Amino acid sequence: MRKHLALGVAVVASAALLAACSGTPSSSDGDASPTAGTGGGGPELVIWSDAERAEAIKNAAASFEADSGATVTVVQKNFEDLRADFLAQVPTGEGPDITVGAHDWLGEFVESGVVDTIDLGDRAADFEQVTLDAFTYDGQLYALPYAQEAVALIQNTALVGSTAPTTWDEMIRMATDAGFAERPFILYTNGAEGDMYTSYAFQTSFGAPVFVQDESGSYTSEVGLGGDAGLAYAQWIHDNGKAGTGYFTDTIDYDISNELFATGQSPFIVQGPWTIPTFRDAGVDVLVSPIPSAGGQTASPFVGVQGFYLSAQSKNALLANEFLASYVASDEAQQALYEADPRIPALTAVAESVADDPVIAGFLASAQNGVPMPNIPEMGAVWDFWNPAQIALINGEDPAATWTTMVANIESAIAD
Repeated sequence: MRKHLALGVAVVASAALLAACSGTPSSSDGDASPTAGTGGGGPELVIWSDAERAEAIKNAAASFEADSGATVTVVQKNFEDLRADFLAQVPTGEGPDITVGAHDWLGEFVESGVVDTIDLGDRAADFEQVTLDAFTYDGQLYALPYAQEAVALIQNTALVGSTAPTTWDEMIRMATDAGFAERPFILYTNGAEGDMYTSYAFQTSFGAPVFVQDESGSYTSEVGLGGDAGLAYAQWIHDNGKAGTGYFTDTIDYDISNELFATGQSPFIVQGPWTIPTFRDAGVDVLVSPIPSAGGQTASPFVGVQGFYLSAQSKNALLANEFLASYVASDEAQQALYEADPRIPALTAVAESVADDPVIAGFLASAQNGVPMPNIPEMGAVWDFWNPAQIALINGEDPAATWTTMVANIESAIAD
């Protein structure tokens, strides 16, 4: 059971007793422009957001301001600046009460002491579990999730029909029977750089997570890549690379992968919702579904989650928590955020309501099989060894030696 801070039932009623918070935007923030709330004598909450989400936050703030007597000031910033600016300004007392952000910032935020836990109360049960896990660290919830995204299997129904395969072997048979024996599937590898993010679901289907999660959903620093499961996955990559079937190569960058699929040169690809407009513009009728299992277990892709962090230096922490838990977590606010930035909502009811679109339903089903990308600082030590190992295996290097060395290098980097 997750531990949260206790929250009094009379938060809003006591709002007027709280001191006005720090974090009012300074004139030195050239890209910051308040879009909601301008003062009024009551307590103030300052929220950092990018432009896409600012209006939806402002709308949620309107009823909160009326109910609480507080003022909500939304400061627009470039999304690319939010993380660094939050880390820099919160310790000085100049940061916001709340910021929009990605879940994989969490480990650094916690280790730097810039975020506080939040309490969603009974409302937590209404969110997709993976989105709560994404913002959980050492058993504590640190943000309100609002959106999620994951890669999924995308197939060209004109080439292979509208039945989704559930296993790798079934998918290969479907493609081969349709005349695509040489290129039944497109594995995006970011060219010769490697891209284990996109192919992670295949790895988890062998039972080899990058890091082990504990019972609370929090990631531990225990590397899960080793052992027989990891070696079996490495062998699978090798067997489908240049030394085996030849399905995998180190030449498939983003543009090439999209072109191959959009022009009907292969019927299957694993990619994210951001590619759908390209495929639709090319006239491809797509079916989106969960990623098929290659190793016998559930194929669990990485899920990326967006949410709202509460500053550790907020002078109105209880008020900010109430705003998030009772207003931003409402169906109406979550729907507005979806309309402003169409990623799958974190709130289950809203996610299901927008899933009448079969493409969205397919990505939601894939995400429901997924796991959050690790939010711990140790993840930074993984990519430089993990991605090159994929390319080495595709190019025919010894799977046991390549994988074992990769695991040892990762563990050594973490220990340092």
